[in-house]
Amino acid sequence: MACRRFLITGRVQGVFFRASTRAEAERLGITGYAANLANGCVEVLACGEAPALDELAVWLRHGPSRAKVDAVRVEDIECDVPAEFSTR
Repeated sequence: MACRRFLITGRVQGVFFRASTRAEAERLGITGYAANLANGCVEVLACGEAPALDELAVWLRHGPSRAKVDAVRVEDIECDVPAEFSTR
């Protein structure tokens, strides 16, 4: 089990990015959260098996159809693993 923090920039708020990320994470068996940040970015904490996290990372580079992702920063982190995936 690994945890990664993603910071997604671009047109990622108001385009169902968090809800779509939650659906994709649940499909992949990933727990964590997606949260809007005050600066217009979306933060995603994702915990799961490395191949699933890699697949989520690919998806985050595009997001839902109405999003326009400019960049995705990622870092491996240590944290308490959440029981489910939520939106904040």
